[in-house]
Amino acid sequence: MDHASVLALFDRDMRQDARPDGPRARIERVEGVVRQVGGEAGWNGVLWSELGEVGAEGVIDEQLRYFTGLGLSFEWKLYAHDTPYDLGKRLRAAGFAPEPEETLMVAEVADLDLGLPVPEGIEVRPVTDATGVGLVVEVHERAFGSDGSQLRRQMLDRLAADPEAAVAVVALVDGEPVSSARMDLPPGARFAGLWGGGTVEEWRGRGLYRTLVAYRARVAAARGYRYLQVDAMPTSRPILERLGFASLTTTTPYLSP
Repeated sequence: MDHASVLALFDRDMRQDARPDGPRARIERVEGVVRQVGGEAGWNGVLWSELGEVGAEGVIDEQLRYFTGLGLSFEWKLYAHDTPYDLGKRLRAAGFAPEPEETLMVAEVADLDLGLPVPEGIEVRPVTDATGVGLVVEVHERAFGSDGSQLRRQMLDRLAADPEAAVAVVALVDGEPVSSARMDLPPGARFAGLWGGGTVEEWRGRGLYRTLVAYRARVAAARGYRYLQVDAMPTSRPILERLGFASLTTTTPYLSP
């Protein structure tokens, strides 16, 4: 994989030409930024920016005024190669708070081993209805210790509006959900996005994360996507590297004041 060319393709496909991630969201392109407005229950933020050394502060201030006027907090998703190269410093000066850094990892679907066996005693079930959404939310809350009400609403909205644009899957042991994961399948894009992979603590280290990556990769391959991308935390990065994912850059979420 040519890392530089794939990163440039990712910037065009998934950031500059971003599609809304749900039926209630919209993409706007103004003043050197691409932003999503997802409303109170959705994701709001800047997906891409191309700012110069001069004038960056004005654009930052305008985004703050815009989202504040809508009554929404938002995230500026900053990538290490975004310009100006001190943009993180400028965001902090404007009151933004950085979240932990993530690594953008990408794999070519054709290069992945999609035949990983499902661990013994595990049932892997696709999510197709509200009951399945409830199982995913249960895993999310147990694995990450955070409220899943917003995730529930987003998943139900997408199932109702366009069930082909996203995939969710849950792993169960004797009917109990112990791991889950999601995948975005943006129409017309070359990248499918892996999100939300989580396993409850007592079932970690048993291959469930790898199993659900392989499951989603098979779906992406069947749908004709060339690449998989993940914003990986340090805990999942080594697993993804062993599966064949490459690190292209880092990304840091900056949360608005």
